[in-house]
Amino acid sequence: MRILTRYVFREFLVPLFYCLCGFASIYVLFELFGSFSRMAEAKPPFLQIVKYFCAYLAPFFQYLAPAALMLATLYTMWTFCRHSEIIAMRANGIGFFTIVKPLLVVACAMALFVAWVNESYVPRYAQWAKQLRNARFEMQKVAKADNIVFRNAKADRTWTIDEMAGASGEHLKSVKVTVDRVEGARLMNVTAERADYLDGEWWFTNAQVQHFDSQGREVASPTPELDALAFRPFPQFKERPSDFIAQNRDWAYNSVRDRMRYIRHHPDLSDKMVRKYRYDVWAQIMAPFACIVITLFAIPAGIASGRQSVFKGIVGALVMFFAFYALVIGGMVGADIGFIPAVPAAVLPHLLFLGVGVWLFRRQR
Repeated sequence: MRILTRYVFREFLVPLFYCLCGFASIYVLFELFGSFSRMAEAKPPFLQIVKYFCAYLAPFFQYLAPAALMLATLYTMWTFCRHSEIIAMRANGIGFFTIVKPLLVVACAMALFVAWVNESYVPRYAQWAKQLRNARFEMQKVAKADNIVFRNAKADRTWTIDEMAGASGEHLKSVKVTVDRVEGARLMNVTAERADYLDGEWWFTNAQVQHFDSQGREVASPTPELDALAFRPFPQFKERPSDFIAQNRDWAYNSVRDRMRYIRHHPDLSDKMVRKYRYDVWAQIMAPFACIVITLFAIPAGIASGRQSVFKGIVGALVMFFAFYALVIGGMVGADIGFIPAVPAAVLPHLLFLGVGVWLFRRQR
């Protein structure tokens, strides 16, 4: 790595770290004011408190990261211009892209990290943090999920689960599965003490199976030997443990994969709900790209703050920042009322401001 690249990295990462810590501290303080008395009563371990605040902040990170990148970029470019460092670099034959490449690399890395947080960390821990807060930080009250009803409309199956043992969803207690025919008549009922997801299949313990004819009358089992087994598989049940967890989880905390799977399994959703859910899917896909888009137009704004005036650069960046998110919100509203298709409503704001950012960036070259 060249000395110049290391220098730019260092000058950029320090203010970025301070900005992220500052934004996170504001959220933590506000939450601490509301939850301090509950924590004092429950006295959870310190590591549990740290885990709670990380999970609490995770859903907001997709907004904190672009804001921190914008401020850090503005400060870094303002510093370089204020001390004529960019002029010195360009006078030595160093291209503009080479100078700012570390900033763009960090923005891309941050975008990947935001994607990981949204797709992996938030689905696993954000709901847990919400339940822990509602349970006044008493861990035993959030260790299991009870009374879950999952409807797979595409396969005409309904699961009723009294208790989900553990957070993985692979071990269920007191399970009942009803299977209907396409025309609506009952096909089969399965009641079991427990169900375990092993090697990609559901295995039921002490399952009681009822079969019905096309008129809804109970008939003898066509497979009595199989139904008599105390521990037997049901390979025809294609639901996954993540489906039950997603059903029991706040929609805002689901991953893109879980959201798309939910839409596929619920073809009976209204048109309005389909538009909303599809927009949410594509909005979550596009959310990490905000890190790159905002960094692109923050670079020329930071240069303007150093060459012309701090006020002009900062105001220009803030106007672009709020205009970007205003357009994102406008796309969300347009998709919700059916004025704009869901996919263009989520994608176009990012593409538009990416084009603006690239154009401003090329002007500085």
